[in-house]
Amino acid sequence: MPTYDVPDAFDAGAETYDGLVGSNPGYHQHLRLSARRMQLPDQGRGLSLLDIGCGTGASTAALLHVAPHAQILGVDGSAGMLACARDKDWPATVSFAHSRVEDLAAAGVTGPFDGILAAYLIRNVDDRDGVLQSLRALLRPGGVLAAHEYSVRDSVAATAVWNLVSTAIIIPIGRLRSGDAGLYRYLRRSVNEFDGAEQFRDRLRRNGFVDVHSDTMPGWQRGVVHTFLGRAPQ
Repeated sequence: MPTYDVPDAFDAGAETYDGLVGSNPGYHQHLRLSARRMQLPDQGRGLSLLDIGCGTGASTAALLHVAPHAQILGVDGSAGMLACARDKDWPATVSFAHSRVEDLAAAGVTGPFDGILAAYLIRNVDDRDGVLQSLRALLRPGGVLAAHEYSVRDSVAATAVWNLVSTAIIIPIGRLRSGDAGLYRYLRRSVNEFDGAEQFRDRLRRNGFVDVHSDTMPGWQRGVVHTFLGRAPQ
């Protein structure tokens, strides 16, 4: 969906973002679940991890929770969201960089990384295949990508749940807290139009990932949010 500038929209909504996601039951627990599904060994000792599209740092905190001894780099294209992330208390092993995912090399983000977490990112980029190829190139051989992402098109029930929650809760609360529901209307639309789970797994394979599989989340987001996993070839 190339017509909506997501980083710019998140700049405007950065100050209210943490409060909005904090009101979503399971939001932080689900990010930690995706991080655990990466199966990072030895609590991250000796590992270098990339949190791409880190936002205000919720996904960074999830990586830190499961891999407290890893070196973690959080990168986001929204300066406003990144400023909120940097304002939080982090250990010296966590750092941040400002870059859109399409411009990582120009920003000096070259890897290689042992693992990459991309939470709610791939759905929001124009060239999904190109971005997946660039992320695979940043991984060490055997390194893991976890895409924590909405995907409802394979399920009539999940689509219905998503649209009900969006129209009854997410959009009204977003308007109330931020004064502008545009970002949240975009969220609803983008999820409805994104790949189904099977299609996205095929997209990962097509762009060079192996051992591709996915697991969904528990609770009301079953069938709505998933962890998509793939590895760079050895």
